[in-house]
Amino acid sequence: MSKDNSKRERLVSAAARLFWHQGYHGASIKDIAQEAGVPLGNVYYYFPDKAKLALAVAQIFTAETEKMLDEVSAASHDPRKRLVQLFDRLATSDSSRVLHGCPIALACRDFREPAADAAAEAGNAFSRLIVWIAKQRQTMGERPSIALTDARQAIVEWQGAIAVAHALQDTMLLGEAHRRIRRNLTSRTKLH
Repeated sequence: MSKDNSKRERLVSAAARLFWHQGYHGASIKDIAQEAGVPLGNVYYYFPDKAKLALAVAQIFTAETEKMLDEVSAASHDPRKRLVQLFDRLATSDSSRVLHGCPIALACRDFREPAADAAAEAGNAFSRLIVWIAKQRQTMGERPSIALTDARQAIVEWQGAIAVAHALQDTMLLGEAHRRIRRNLTSRTKLH
């Protein structure tokens, strides 16, 4: 990895952490540069403004989501096992989401006004999850419209559980939601 790529990646990583923990408006370019260990003046070489940095963070969310879905897809051909594995993977970050909320949802909210392209890109991570879950349900024999509804409902429940678990600082709420989502997505043997 070149020195330039390393600095750029450190800036994006630092921005992702600070946007998540402090919000878009609470994290200054100076804070991000300091967290990344990059001189403040160098930030503008990579990102002409904060909105471009937010877009790079959102692109990381989408890329990480795609990578996770590819890995889960490659691990099994059984759609039920894939769905269980997906929510098992999502559960690995429960404790950090209870502490700070969902970084993707926060990015969608915080980026919307100052960096609309970044907000839309962050939302793509949710769209990809919904489409992937719906495809698994269709493979199980469910009609496309019902599969899409089930997928949306799963993501809505997951995100709602994160919001409430974060508000109450209660990891158990999120664990219960994961179990319910897995059961709802995989337990039906006869589908519509």
